[in-house]
Amino acid sequence: MGRGLTLLLLPLALLAAPAQAEGGTAEAAEVKIEVLHLPEACSPKSKKGDLLNAHYDGFLASDGSKFYCSRTQNEGHPKWFVLGVGQVIKGLDIAMMNMCPGEKRKVIIPPSLAYGQQGYAQGKIPPNATLIFEIELYAVNKGPRSVEAFNQIDKDNDKKLSQLEISQYLKEEFARDGKKRHPSAHDEILTDIFKKNDHDGDGFISAKEYNVYQHDEL
Repeated sequence: MGRGLTLLLLPLALLAAPAQAEGGTAEAAEVKIEVLHLPEACSPKSKKGDLLNAHYDGFLASDGSKFYCSRTQNEGHPKWFVLGVGQVIKGLDIAMMNMCPGEKRKVIIPPSLAYGQQGYAQGKIPPNATLIFEIELYAVNKGPRSVEAFNQIDKDNDKKLSQLEISQYLKEEFARDGKKRHPSAHDEILTDIFKKNDHDGDGFISAKEYNVYQHDEL
């Protein structure tokens, strides 16, 4: 997984609201984990904020029917997502902690950590459904809020990100991915990034404000 993909995910990570912790002891206990395969060399182990690459199949516990298969999407490529920030259901965020590349797990997730009382009709998941996932993890990488990503943007090495530094970063990444965007997109994203991350309103995103995932030392 190249640096480019990690950096391209940074605007998304900065636009996301600060995530809650990866689940309290009680919640974690509700997720049942069975390790199906554990590599002899099991490292690195996943933690909150890491960028993971995995395949997973989802089943309804009630009748065993499959409602999701990542291998049938995106031309069969494994899914990339940042762990512990709500890009997948909370039960999966919990279930995939401390998992290493090559490891396979079967996990059972209660409704409270999945789609709850409302269910998810589009995904063919009924209300109050307990879900079963079979997961195969392929890669664990530092996520878009790692120390490396911060330092890439912090051009003057003052341990805080200015609007100019993030603006320049956005321009470089937009040019790199080549997608057409409305001329106002840059300013709208920049404004939103500071609205959601500049908690003390000083016009900078400090290392502490940036590193909401708390898995690296800055």
